[in-house]
Amino acid sequence: MTRFTVNNQPVEYRLDPQTPLLWALRDASNLTGAKYGCGTGICGACTVDVDGHAVRSCRVSIAGIEGSYVTTIEGLSRERTHPVQLAFIAANVPQCGFCIPGIVMAAAVLLKTVPDPSEDQVRAAITNICRCGVYPRLIDAIQRAGRAMRGEETIPAGFRPGIDPADSARQVPALVPPKAP
Repeated sequence: MTRFTVNNQPVEYRLDPQTPLLWALRDASNLTGAKYGCGTGICGACTVDVDGHAVRSCRVSIAGIEGSYVTTIEGLSRERTHPVQLAFIAANVPQCGFCIPGIVMAAAVLLKTVPDPSEDQVRAAITNICRCGVYPRLIDAIQRAGRAMRGEETIPAGFRPGIDPADSARQVPALVPPKAP
């Protein structure tokens, strides 16, 4: 059994120790924010924070992170109010949205270690692939999030896209056919 902490909750996985972290998160923990994109670690859709490092979760086994602290997009901010998320919304970064959780996680890790990144630092740290081509807005949004995290700017909370997290995994009652008269 493999043990580590996911979104501040201790977890013990009864899976093969060589199971990729991505599948443990998605299949065993129902944390589906990290996406399966390429399976080779190139695209970055599966990026999560492991002990303060942006990690491609498709490429690391759960045994390889025994005892670690993992933060997924769901654990970054339950209310979607992390400065990176707010800056992305304000700059209209998300388009199809598939790559966004991985990019948000990579940006959040960058801003923890480099609070005021230059454009070159952002480009070097965010190697995620986005087929929609959001890159120009992405750099500005990450730098704006950094300013917000440093207290130099306020990003107004706007419309929160998507499903309320409380509704995302709710049980739907089974349909019962009406009784015959």
